[in-house]
This record gives sequence, C-alpha cells and structure tokens, in this order.
Amino acid sequence: MTLMPSDGAISIAGKTPGLDCDAIEAVVTVPTFKRPQQLLATLESLRAQQTQRRFAVIVMENEAEACAGAQAAVPLFDSRHFSGMVIIAHQRGNCSAYNAGWQTAIRYFPAFRHLLVIDDDEVADENWLERMCLTAETLEADIVGGPQVPVFAEAAHQKWARHPVFAPPYTQSGRVRALYSSGNLLVSRVVLAAMGPPFLDLKFNFMGGGDSDFLSRAAQRGFKLCWCAEAPVYETIPARRVEADWIRKRSLRNGVISTLVEKKKRAGTPFANTKVFLKSLALLGLSPLRGASWAAKSGWPAVGLYPIYVALGRVMAEFGYANEQYRQPEKN
Repeated sequence: MTLMPSDGAISIAGKTPGLDCDAIEAVVTVPTFKRPQQLLATLESLRAQQTQRRFAVIVMENEAEACAGAQAAVPLFDSRHFSGMVIIAHQRGNCSAYNAGWQTAIRYFPAFRHLLVIDDDEVADENWLERMCLTAETLEADIVGGPQVPVFAEAAHQKWARHPVFAPPYTQSGRVRALYSSGNLLVSRVVLAAMGPPFLDLKFNFMGGGDSDFLSRAAQRGFKLCWCAEAPVYETIPARRVEADWIRKRSLRNGVISTLVEKKKRAGTPFANTKVFLKSLALLGLSPLRGASWAAKSGWPAVGLYPIYVALGRVMAEFGYANEQYRQPEKN
C-alpha cells in the first residue's frame, strides 16, 4: 500500500484505476477503525447493490498506524473489485473520519447528487442505495435516514432490539422532524455545500453526537428530512453491548448529547443555557413517571430506566460529564 499525498489530514491509500469520477452519481462513505473483517463484509454488501446508478465508495481509515482496514481494502480497489478510493484520515476521532470522507467526495466527484453513509459494522440490504436515493428524489428530501437493524451475537439477546438504545426512531417512511444518526444516512450535495467543512463539530470527536448536531443544524437551516423504512442496514451488536453498564453509559451519553445539541440550537437567544438547564431539571423530575409508563407499556423494566438515564445525562452535561466512548473503541 503506497500513500499518495492529498493534504495534511488526508492521504489516498488506493484508488480504482481508470475511475471516471465525473460519471459518479452517488458516493458511499464508510468510516473504519480496527475492524478489517467487518469492513470487508460491509464492502461486499455494497458490491451486491441492485441499482443502475453509478456509485463510488470511499473508505475512511481512521487508524493511521497499522491501517488494518486500508490494508484489507486497497487490493480490492486496485483490482477493480470495488469502485472508489481508500483514504487515511490521520486525525483520530469519529468526526474527523466523517469530515475527511465528505471533503474527499466533494473534491474528487464533481457530479454526485447523493452522499450515503454506512458504518464498518453494518451490511446493507441489496436495495439499500436505490431505495435511499429514490426516497430523496420522490419526496424531494435533502437528508434521508434509515433503520439500523440490530443483529445480536447471541440469539438470547434478540429481545434487546426493542430497547430504545437499539430501536429505530421511526417505523414508517415519510417526512420527519429530526434525525439522530449517521449509521444509515443520505445527505444531498446541496446540504454539504451549504453547511461547509468542517461538517461535523470536532468537539464531538470522541463522544459521538457530531452526526446528531449536524442533522439538527441542517434542520434549523430549513433542509427537508425524511425516513425510509424500506432501506435497512444490519448492525452487528457484540455481547458486551447488552451488559447493564454499557446500556447505562450509552443512555447517559445520549442525554449529554441532547443537552449539547440543544445548547447549540438555542445559541444566541436570550437565557439559552438557563432554559436548557431548567428543561433538563424538569425532565429529570418527570423521568420516574415516564420510566414507569415506558416499563408498563413494554413489560420490561430495562426500558423504563432509559428516560431516567437520559434525563440524568442531560443534567450531568451541565457539570462537564462526557462519555468519550471513541477514545477506547474496543470497549464501545
């Protein structure tokens, strides 16, 4: 693998020979970090896409020392098994990897209309790309989200698919007020052009939530958000993610992100931070009642704990708490 210079933060590790960048209609970006075998499964699911659209794949390697993902992927791009390029995002962090891939898409593929995102622990339904693009076009959506269907390592853990940490926020396709995750996402070129780099705020680099913040800011600017329930990706969930400690930390983190995103949304308005804090206190006070209601409806006490943890996380954010899960990705 020979690195070709691009800029100080990004290097090109490999590129499909003779790639006609001007003909590409859609770009799929795949961030990766120390999961080469899962990355290959993700890429194979992209190669199996049922579509007539010309699309390219950009793999963003974010482990710049060993580069295990890039080492696994580059030969497949060099041999034209896949169409696109593999880059090294030298600055560590979730947001840095996304920014590197999105900037590369704009720089090298001047005609693409849709940019899609899938993570390296996910595989796409064979109609994923086509359905996401069709939803954007038929509903005139600027951004489209889709379900991340959890696939648990052990069959006994399948019940966790109902838990709010894993369950998708919507079940039907159509216009939505908010989207929260980039794990299954389409963003139109016009959104990227308007938002400008850096797309994801680097203060979320190791905590996550940069995608939620980006999507919140895009909605504030008037871009139309939609959901495509018919375009799932399937996310591998290791056994450690159903342990009580991981669920608790993820729930608290979701609350922290909620506070930080809302503060940015209200920035510049009178008493913005005070209003966010008072809202967090109110949610914390109501959370036992909400939790009891959720537990009763689901028949599962673990679901009832979620709104309590989220509300607690919102308040803890006011005192500097942050669960920077991506600093220790092996525990994520």
